[in-house]
Amino acid sequence: MPLVVTAKRFCAQAAICSVLALSACEPAPPSSPTGTPPETTTAPAQTAVRPAPRYDDGLVRFDRVPGEKGYWGQASVSSLFETGVDVPMNDIGLLDNLADAPRVAPFRPWALALYEHRQRNSLADDPTKFCLPPAGPRHLHTPGGFRIIQDRNFDRIYAMFGGGNRNWRLIFLDGREPPDAAEVIGTYYGYSSGRWEDDTLVVESSGFNARFWFSNGGLPHTEALRLTERFTRPDYHTLKYRITVDDPYTYTRPWDAEWTVEWVEGGVIREQFCEDNR
Repeated sequence: MPLVVTAKRFCAQAAICSVLALSACEPAPPSSPTGTPPETTTAPAQTAVRPAPRYDDGLVRFDRVPGEKGYWGQASVSSLFETGVDVPMNDIGLLDNLADAPRVAPFRPWALALYEHRQRNSLADDPTKFCLPPAGPRHLHTPGGFRIIQDRNFDRIYAMFGGGNRNWRLIFLDGREPPDAAEVIGTYYGYSSGRWEDDTLVVESSGFNARFWFSNGGLPHTEALRLTERFTRPDYHTLKYRITVDDPYTYTRPWDAEWTVEWVEGGVIREQFCEDNR
């Protein structure tokens, strides 16, 4: 082969090798975690929020619609503590650190001492262990779930609980005034009167006895306890709950707590009686 042709072929091959070498040194275009180049990546589809069910006249339903099943199940927090406070505790309201006790609520000195005693005693004196009702807002933290049944014929609401002894609570919506607490014998669930503020159900309760813990962590109260609760269903699967606790003999001022509860679609309340677990 002539020397000139051989030299040209050698130069061409060298040029190709140089291009390949440079290509191997250049960084590869960035890719997604799945290896797909960014320009071909698509955003994940967003799940549409299902609106809250309503009656024909527009009033929001807090229970399941005809033909469906479901109930309110797991709360977003495990116990009752003041809004804005971060106090780690387990699912029965027992604090991780007893030093956090004064931050749970604005206690009066005797109430803080009693709360700390109950915490230090690992909640051994919890009345629900003796099958007394989980009254007050505690029923929203009791295993078994609950339903809010609206009886529009008699302007009242029944709150039905799966835990405890399948207790139930009555809320009047006909505008009647609560009785004078000094003239009635206090009960576990007190007297509850409700009203509507747009889509929010506002319930005021009084007339309690002092034989129960209104929180699973052992928060104390007296017969002067008054509760104001607000129930809102912003979408199908969410119940927003806010409560104002007012007991001037136990706390230095009224205080609020709030959480959400998840709707268990297609389920039924699990039947559970206290005596079965003793």
